[in-house]
Amino acid sequence: MFFSGSHQHFFRPLTGKYREQVVECLRLLYERLYTAKADYGESLTREQILEIFAEALTRAPQLDGDDGSDSESRFRNLREQALWVLNSLLEYGWLEKQVDSATLSTAYPFSRRGRLFTQPLVEINSTRVRTRHRNTRNTLNALEAFASRGEVHDLIDAWEYSERIVADFTDMIAELEERKRELVREVEAQLLVQQATDEFFSFMESRFQPDLAIRLSADSVEKHRDAIGRVIGRIRRKGRERKAAWELKLRQLLPELVQEGRSLLWLMLDTIEDRMRRACEVKLPALRRSLQAFTKRADIIIRQLSFLTNQREGGFADLCQRLGSAPQSGALLTQLGDQLAAFQLRLFDPKQTQLWQRQRRAPVNTRVAEDVPLENDSRRDILLQQMLDQAFNFNSGDLRDYLQKALGRGRRVSSRDLPLHDARDLLAMSHALESAAVGQATGSAGLTVTFTGEVASNDYFAQLDEYYLELKESD
Repeated sequence: MFFSGSHQHFFRPLTGKYREQVVECLRLLYERLYTAKADYGESLTREQILEIFAEALTRAPQLDGDDGSDSESRFRNLREQALWVLNSLLEYGWLEKQVDSATLSTAYPFSRRGRLFTQPLVEINSTRVRTRHRNTRNTLNALEAFASRGEVHDLIDAWEYSERIVADFTDMIAELEERKRELVREVEAQLLVQQATDEFFSFMESRFQPDLAIRLSADSVEKHRDAIGRVIGRIRRKGRERKAAWELKLRQLLPELVQEGRSLLWLMLDTIEDRMRRACEVKLPALRRSLQAFTKRADIIIRQLSFLTNQREGGFADLCQRLGSAPQSGALLTQLGDQLAAFQLRLFDPKQTQLWQRQRRAPVNTRVAEDVPLENDSRRDILLQQMLDQAFNFNSGDLRDYLQKALGRGRRVSSRDLPLHDARDLLAMSHALESAAVGQATGSAGLTVTFTGEVASNDYFAQLDEYYLELKESD
C-alpha cells in the first residue's frame, strides 16, 4: 500500500496556506542535491538546509487558507518557519534523517518517494535542456545495438524509449491545449495586442522550433518507422539458440513480466511495433491537429485584437457619433441614400478568371567593359586546359584507325598483341571491345570477339581477359 507507515499522510505538507512555500522549499532543495548546482562531495547539514528553506520562503507567497480556522500558528521569523517545514517533511516521509555512526554527522536526503514526487514539481517550470524529441532515434539506435551485439539491456532500453515516444506526444498535446486556454484567458483579462503577439511568437521560438519542429521532421516517427521495422525483422530471423539465450536472460531480468506460454522477447518486439504504429497513426495526427488549432486560435485572437485597436484609434466611430447627433442628420442620410441607390456590387466569376504568371526577363548588362589584355598566368591556364581537353578527346574514328594499324594486313589479332606506344593507344585498347559490339549490333562488316577464357596482363593492366578480334564481312 502507498499510504502506510510514515507515508500515511504523505501529502499533508502540501495542504494549507503554506503549501506554495513548502513546494518552493522542495524545489530548491532538489536543485541543490540532484542538479548541476549540487556538490556531490559532501552532504548538506541541518544549518545549510535551513538556509535553503529560508531563501525559498522569501521567494514563495503565502496563500490564503481554505477556511478561517487554521490550526497552524504564525511564526516569529524565517528560521522558525524553515525549522517547521523541515520537521514536517521528515515526519511525513519526504525527507530522511541519516546519522553517520563514525563521525556522528547528520544528513537529510530525500526519501525515494519524496525524490520521485519532487522531480515533476521541478520540471514543470524548469529551463534545463531536455532532448525528449530524441526518443525515436534512441529506440532505433538501441535496437540496432541489440541486433549487432546481442546485449539484452539494449532491447530493454529500446522498449523504454518506445514507451516515452507516446508519452511525449501526449504531454505535448496537453501543453498545446493549456497554452491555448492561457492565451484566451490573458486576452480576455487584458486585451493587449502586443503582449498576446509576443507570447505567441515566444512560444513558437522557444518551444516549437527546438522541439516540435524536430519531432515533425528529423525525429519524425514516420521517418524512422520503416527502419525500426527492418531491425525488428532482422532480430526475429536470428538463430534459435541465440533467441533462446535472450529469452532466458530476459526472464531473469524481468520476472514480473513473465507469462506462462508467452515469449518475453516476442512480447517486447511486438510492443515496440505497436507503439510505433500508434504514434504514427494516432498521436502524430492528433499533435498536428492540436498545433493547427493552436495557431489558428492565436491568429484569430490577434486579428480581432488588432481590429478592435484600430477601431479605437481611428476616427470613424467618432464621425458616426457626430453624424447621429447632428440636427440635420435625417436629411443628410436621405440625400446620401439617393446618391447610393444606383450603386451595384458585382463579383467576378472564378471560372472565367485566370491568373497569368509573369515571366521574369533576364537582366541584360549593357555596360561596356574595357578591353584588358590577358596576363601570362591566365594564358597558361587556358592553354593547359585546352591541352587536357584534347588529350582525353577520343572518338570512333580514332578507334577505327587504331584497329586498322593493329590488324595490319591480317584479319585477326589477340588482345595480348595490341600495340601500346602512347597514352592514346592505351585509351584505344581499353575501348576496343566497344567497336566490336557496334559491329555485331548493326550486323554489318565489323569485328567479332572470341574470348579464350584465359587471363593476361601487361605493363598498364594488372589483369585483363584474353580475346581475339577478327575482321569478318557480312554475307
